[in-house]
Amino acid sequence: MSAVVVVESPAKAKTIEKYLGKGYKVLASYGHVRAFPKKDGSVDPEQDFAIKYEVIPDKKKRLDAIDKALKSADTLILASDLDREGEAIAWHVAEVLRERGSLKDKQIQRITFNEITKKAIQDAVAHPGQMDMQLVDAQQARSALDYLVGFTLSPLLWRKVRSGLSAGRVQSVALRLICEREQHIREFKPKEFWTIDTTCQVAATNDGVDFAAQLFAVDGEKLGKFAITDGVSAKTMARKVEKATFHVDAVNKKQAHQQPAPPFITTTLQMDASRKLGFTARKTMQVAQKLYEGIEVDGEPVGLITYMRTDSLTLSEDALAEMRSHIEQVYGDAYLPAAPRRFKTKSKNAQEAHEAIRPTAIARTPDGLRSVLDPDEWKLYQLIWKRTLASQMAAAVLDQVSADLVSDGLTLRATGSTLAFAGFRKLYIKGTDEPTSQDSERLLPPLTEGDAITIKQADAKQHFTEPKPRFSEATLVKALEADGIGRPSTYANILNVLRVRKYVEMEKKRFVPTDVGEWVTKFLVASFSDIIAPKFTAAIEDRLDAVARGEEGWKPLLREFWSPFKIAVDQALEAERPAEETDEICPECGKPMAIKLGRYGKFMACTGYPKCKHASPIGGSKEPEEPDISDQVCDQCGAAMVVKHGRFGKFLGCSAYPTCKNIQPLEKPVDTGIRCPECGKGTFLEKKSRRGKLFYSCSTYPKCKNALWNKPVDRPCPACGAPFVTEKTTKRNGTELVCAREGCGWKEQVGEPEAT
Repeated sequence: MSAVVVVESPAKAKTIEKYLGKGYKVLASYGHVRAFPKKDGSVDPEQDFAIKYEVIPDKKKRLDAIDKALKSADTLILASDLDREGEAIAWHVAEVLRERGSLKDKQIQRITFNEITKKAIQDAVAHPGQMDMQLVDAQQARSALDYLVGFTLSPLLWRKVRSGLSAGRVQSVALRLICEREQHIREFKPKEFWTIDTTCQVAATNDGVDFAAQLFAVDGEKLGKFAITDGVSAKTMARKVEKATFHVDAVNKKQAHQQPAPPFITTTLQMDASRKLGFTARKTMQVAQKLYEGIEVDGEPVGLITYMRTDSLTLSEDALAEMRSHIEQVYGDAYLPAAPRRFKTKSKNAQEAHEAIRPTAIARTPDGLRSVLDPDEWKLYQLIWKRTLASQMAAAVLDQVSADLVSDGLTLRATGSTLAFAGFRKLYIKGTDEPTSQDSERLLPPLTEGDAITIKQADAKQHFTEPKPRFSEATLVKALEADGIGRPSTYANILNVLRVRKYVEMEKKRFVPTDVGEWVTKFLVASFSDIIAPKFTAAIEDRLDAVARGEEGWKPLLREFWSPFKIAVDQALEAERPAEETDEICPECGKPMAIKLGRYGKFMACTGYPKCKHASPIGGSKEPEEPDISDQVCDQCGAAMVVKHGRFGKFLGCSAYPTCKNIQPLEKPVDTGIRCPECGKGTFLEKKSRRGKLFYSCSTYPKCKNALWNKPVDRPCPACGAPFVTEKTTKRNGTELVCAREGCGWKEQVGEPEAT
């Protein structure tokens, strides 16, 4: 048998080809090979949602290579990932090859594997299956829905909000959650409350061991959170507590068993990597992809973790046996539960044949792989390794103590706990998004009923209730998962799109909606409140899952979605452009002014538009400001240059505009003095890109378009004799001098890399 095996990525292809050996040619499709054409009409509701696909231009050469290899093979093995996207990629590859006539007299097989190890790959090839068209249909339905929403809502946003905007079926719901949380924070009114916190000591001892207690009850009535709401009452009570004589009335002790967290699935990996490593969801998935596809270990590429897009908490019997053996050998019998711990998967659509994310071999410890992984890969692998192994370790045991201290109707309560047995906590503690209470980690001295207690200090402490915090990546992923919005494999892309489109900004690693994001949400909620609601989107996800299970057809789903959506779109076309009412009056016509969103942000405009076109900037005067005249003169007409404001900041423009349209940057580019080798006339000037990144371009631009991202240095290359080299700085390698001439690999270290 000779076979062509098609996978998605070249890294995976290299690893798998080594495992399969002779007779197998493994090629990569580099992801999807077909997509919807980038124009309206690729999904046609008028023709019962007929779909048009076209080969992605840069994938033609990949398909040609597969086609060529198939001529000398008798079998095509489709080995893309084991999820909907992977199934769709396999189907698209087969469909294109079938249309080309390349599959005549060829056997077609579909294989899947959960890990890229020699055993897993050889087992998959030995037991091939058939393509799952139910998964393909579910993926087609999702793509068609997203296409219809995007191509319908985006032009609507251009007309009603601002040009250049776009909307997506799931991302719009995620943005709505962020904006609603921001609105909650703005409207939140904090409530004041006070606590009485004391520093205590057992009177009979003189060992200096202090412990903390808090006023818990007065005259037998437990104090609620808002029992004390003003400073005068709080300070009066604190003085009363400080003067009182307390004794220990009751001591309660109990043991609590803390169970380990289950192994990672996609969402929990993204959440914990965000909390503990500071990774974005996108970065987490990119690094996990590398660990899955294969890293060179002892001269051989090997997949280090199982497939990272999964909802399943299942662990294979082989993996469980390996982990139990490792725990017994390294940690001892006390850390090994009597039986393997098995976790129940909550997702009703999770495929139990899949596994949780785990190391392919627990014997490959993080310490053993430190030399072959880069810092980010090592951090993520260590996180996965520890969480997986900890999930099979014994529970932690905590001794919890609570003591009531009483005196004339006053009751103080002291709480604390000690770790009696570390169990899984010896290796891993689950991350959290909430601030941890220090009470659980507080130690208490030995206390016995009747012990006299000395109050060393009683403090009245003021507190205020706080609003729910802004979403972090971890908490937003958690909210999306809890509401059933999207699927784990889509979260990284959703969050990235919101940032790229400037609908949100990150402030202290939390999502803050921009003006544009809030106005887009305002319009969509006003016109499509039901459709971009979390419950509706979750219901669509449930039906897509039903399509994947074969319980529902994909076209009926599209029909039921499109009908009410199209009605809402038609109504939105007639709606007014969104605006915020104000108390200001137009100085020209007397009508109310409103806040609107323009190309450069918010501005004030008359509601009498288009009859009255009066407008003014937010926070500025109603009359247009006089431009700032610079000390520079226009080099084309001799008029004064003035400072103007544009989309990308301030710039100099000729005061004779529109007669003279000369413009110049506010800050003149720094001339490096290094001659451009391409034209031989200009020199490299230091400039800033639209995103503020420095680059170096020829002074004769646009005649010569030669440009560099790295700073040119006036030093000839010692290897090839190029007239200059460049200075390049990265976190991994620090600062290096690098030859800019193509094909010359000369470099020299001049600065140390950042410590990790």
